[in-house]
Formats: sequence, C-alpha cells, structure tokens
Amino acid sequence: MAAAAAPARSTKEVLPPALGAVSEPPPLFDGTTRLYICYICPFAQRAWVTRNCKGLQEEIKLVAINLEDKPAWYKEKVYPQGTVPSLEHDGKVTGESLDLIKYIDSNFHGPALLPQDPAKRQFADELIAYADAFTKALYSPLISQVAMSDEAVAALDKIEAALSKFSDGPFFLGQFSLVDIAYVTILERVQIYYSHLRNYEIAKGRPNLERYTEEMNMIEVYKQTQNVPLALLDAAKRHLKIA
Repeated sequence: MAAAAAPARSTKEVLPPALGAVSEPPPLFDGTTRLYICYICPFAQRAWVTRNCKGLQEEIKLVAINLEDKPAWYKEKVYPQGTVPSLEHDGKVTGESLDLIKYIDSNFHGPALLPQDPAKRQFADELIAYADAFTKALYSPLISQVAMSDEAVAALDKIEAALSKFSDGPFFLGQFSLVDIAYVTILERVQIYYSHLRNYEIAKGRPNLERYTEEMNMIEVYKQTQNVPLALLDAAKRHLKIA
C-alpha cells in the first residue's frame, strides 16, 4: 500500500503517562493485551507503529515505561529482560522488536504487513535480518564519539540501493510493509543525530532515501508515534554524555 493508502486514524490517541519506580503496575495477566513501550525508544516504536498500522489501538493497550526510572515490577513480573518493547498477550510475554512486529502482524487482525509475492517476501526477510547490523553501523560512530565511519556510509548506501529494487512505490518493497517499520524508527533518529552532532545529512545525495522519508512522514499512524526532534537529541546527548 502506498502512503496515502496506509491505515489511518483520524483521532489522535491520548497517550498514557509513563510509569516510573513508584508507579503501581496494571492488573497483570487479566486477559488484557498490553504493549509495553518507552516513548523515546526506537525499538519500542517499531511495535507501536505496527500496532497502529494494524488498527489495533483499542485491542492492544499501551503501557509506557520510564526507562530512566524503571519500576521494579516490570522486570520482576512482566519481562525478565527488563527491556522494551514487550507484549503481554494470551498469558505470555513476547519481546525483541523485530520478532514482535512479526508476531503482531501474524496474530492479530488488520491489513497484512508482509507481501505474498515470493520475491518481495525473500527481500523482506533479508532486509529485516540486516536491520540490527544497520543500526549498529549507524550508532557505533555516535557511541564511540568519532567522525562518520566508512561502515555507516556503506550502510546508508545499502539502504539507498535497496529502496530502488521495486518500482511500484517509494517503500522498501514498493508498497508499505514491516520492512519500513523495521528501519524508519532508526532513520528518524540518526537523521537528527548526524545532522546536529556530525553536520552530516544522511539523505543528501541519496534521492531514494529522501523520497522515502518524505513519504513515511505522510503516514498518520507513524506520525503519531514520532517524538519532537530536539527531545530525541537531548536524550541522545544524555546517553552519549555529550555536553
């Protein structure tokens, strides 16, 4: 589906406040399906966007966790790894964002977010499998506080080339899919980080990526999960210990 045809929700969702160390837990394992997220986490945002694209805002309740003031009950009673996202569903908890977006797509109603076409499905599997390496390549120079690396440039060039494989739309598989969800939350952040911290525009000289970003920013259910850019930058500076 093209950006205009992506699932939409005209009324913006009222987001719950983030729960901190002194917050009481929700009534756990009472049959309610809950998605535990952190609003500034790109990995949690993947699951959040998938939920929205499937039109599951009523069926899957958001529970926001403050990772800088994490309630002990989250790790003790919900998800032993203590990370987000995680999904409480049918008496069990599933985590790891790339696995979780596939789980939500497969186990809930709503538009399918992976294609039936074998060639596109194979390419989807390849790109989703590469997403962690892409993230590492782009974040490593920031974490190490070094200049733009050859690995980061190569990773961006790989994505630019991937966006040209199918001509029936501006997205990775032509039409919008889980692949876009796997990458866009990372791209949303590194675009800001590299622009402000490295004076490097990741879409410059990459027209496919530039068009892709423009099209993604037209999808309402994704836009509703976006953070204020300066808030993301401030969070990154705290994490990276940059003054």
